[in-house]
Amino acid sequence: MKFAIIGGGLVGLGTAHELRRLAPEAEIQVLEKEAQVGQHQSTHNSGVLHAGLYYKPGSLKARLAVEGIRRMVAFCQQHRVAHEICGKLVIATSEEELGRLRTLLERGQQNGLRDLRWLAPEALREIEPHAAGIAAVHVPEEGIVDYHGVCAALDRELRAQGVVITTGARMEKAVRSGTQWTVVTTAGDFTADFIINCAGLHCDRVAAAAGEQREARIVPFRGEYYKLAPSAQHLVRNLIYPVPDPSFPFLGVHFTRLIEGGIEAGPNAVLAFAREGYSKWTMRPGDLLDALAYRGLWNFMCHHRAMAWQEVRRSFSKALFCQSLQRLVPAIQSADLSPGGAGVRAQAMLPDGTLVQDFQFQERAGALHVLNAPSPGATACFAIGDCVAQKALALSRS
Repeated sequence: MKFAIIGGGLVGLGTAHELRRLAPEAEIQVLEKEAQVGQHQSTHNSGVLHAGLYYKPGSLKARLAVEGIRRMVAFCQQHRVAHEICGKLVIATSEEELGRLRTLLERGQQNGLRDLRWLAPEALREIEPHAAGIAAVHVPEEGIVDYHGVCAALDRELRAQGVVITTGARMEKAVRSGTQWTVVTTAGDFTADFIINCAGLHCDRVAAAAGEQREARIVPFRGEYYKLAPSAQHLVRNLIYPVPDPSFPFLGVHFTRLIEGGIEAGPNAVLAFAREGYSKWTMRPGDLLDALAYRGLWNFMCHHRAMAWQEVRRSFSKALFCQSLQRLVPAIQSADLSPGGAGVRAQAMLPDGTLVQDFQFQERAGALHVLNAPSPGATACFAIGDCVAQKALALSRS
């Protein structure tokens, strides 16, 4: 059996890793459009190891996040990839947030996270002395990691195991004749008995190029970060998160200690004018028109008008960004912040404007499409890959 995996990010590489483990005799080809693997969501993120606190109990995200972080840590230990289980605080700064914080604690417990603790103000400041808040949940299993190192280690291991990784191979279309696929790419044509779409930011387009209808669509949201000046880095020890706002489907700006050193603050969430638009000024007309022509985006903007406008304002105002951060760490000042990096979330959106909350797979004869795998996709890539590989093998044998 010959498999072609389209997309060489962490989910695609994790799928190849698990497919090789489960089917050592299979031929496995990874097709990546960039010059190297893992160039987008896999490494344009905050470098956090997510343990599964936020996700609805019983969902794929909940199950695969909890399993995924443990498998990711084991892989990092085996391959000597830099990582640290440093723990995280989720902090309530107002009375109205206490109920939502309690719900997060209960969700984490139901999802199987270990040693979660509810902290009073004095206890939370023993962990983060400069943090504000009237209560917090301590998540000791969360941590930070070098995802660049994970991608490099996976690339080396997969090639050593006989997996063929072809870079510079952007898929243009996939045509099935009988039981065999021909995948047409910029690096030539490749044949396969089964294709697995792990194309992240372009997964909906890859599915369409393989003959599927685009029901949900990827709408790119850019997340922008600031870095703390060295003189302010003592204000944050590890990871400090707010209680998520239920009126807006993102986690909110937070503080993250980076594995290579330094502290990052962010991200916000604004519409990107390109699917790989890491700058405010990067625009690809095809990507922008694709988003603006989708009624789901307009429904989303209608539902979240005030918050969307606030995110745009905060994108252009360091002072507003700083105010959001001061809710968590009051001593932070605008002068402490300098522009950092940015990432773009591959978030599937439905026509009614709601975001697809769980991981989503589409199974077809001879194909499997991963159509939604945002955060915690990087942390959970081995668990997601195991799930995808098992589905693909079952479909290929049916």
